[in-house]
Amino acid sequence: MKLLNKPLKLSALQIRLTKTLLHLLILGWVIITFYQSVTDNLGADPVKALIHFSGIGALNLLLITLLISPAARYLPAPALMRFRRMLGIYVFVYAVIHLLTYISFELQFDWSLVVSEIIKRPYITVGMVALLLLTALTATSPNKVRQRLGKRWQRLHNSIYLVVFLALLHFSWSRKTGLQEPLIYWFIALLIVLPRLQTLKQRVTRSR
Repeated sequence: MKLLNKPLKLSALQIRLTKTLLHLLILGWVIITFYQSVTDNLGADPVKALIHFSGIGALNLLLITLLISPAARYLPAPALMRFRRMLGIYVFVYAVIHLLTYISFELQFDWSLVVSEIIKRPYITVGMVALLLLTALTATSPNKVRQRLGKRWQRLHNSIYLVVFLALLHFSWSRKTGLQEPLIYWFIALLIVLPRLQTLKQRVTRSR
């Protein structure tokens, strides 16, 4: 079922302007939030606020990135696919900011403590695994790398679903009190991911 009678088309100029606006919004959000922490306008615990901001930002961008493909199909608006790689890279950027904020402010760059935290705290362990997978997906996102990998590229990038699961698990475990917000994210993620997993399963069955 298509939501629009005709495909939604975007000109090259509209795509460039939209990408520019997205860059300004996503990067501006980071700059403003960190500026608020420096000027003591981020609440009683600015470090906790920064860690939460960057983590939630990465999760929000991850879910938005996953929404692009079904939105492009069901609107239909194939031009939306032009934004997916850019947003996927920003997921990685926010995840790295999340980790660096934790290491710099909470652990004070004590690398022995960093290793200890990763090993001893399961929610940090799964978060690191998710970040490693995001690193692999980001490093293989350029078109030249995609062409070299061939079919292996798609198999690797299907691990984005594992990243979603690990990111949600990391978020849920990190909340010491109250699971209402994580449960909302789990529900939204299931709505996005389940139909795509069914489609993926059908493709694998056909290929066999």
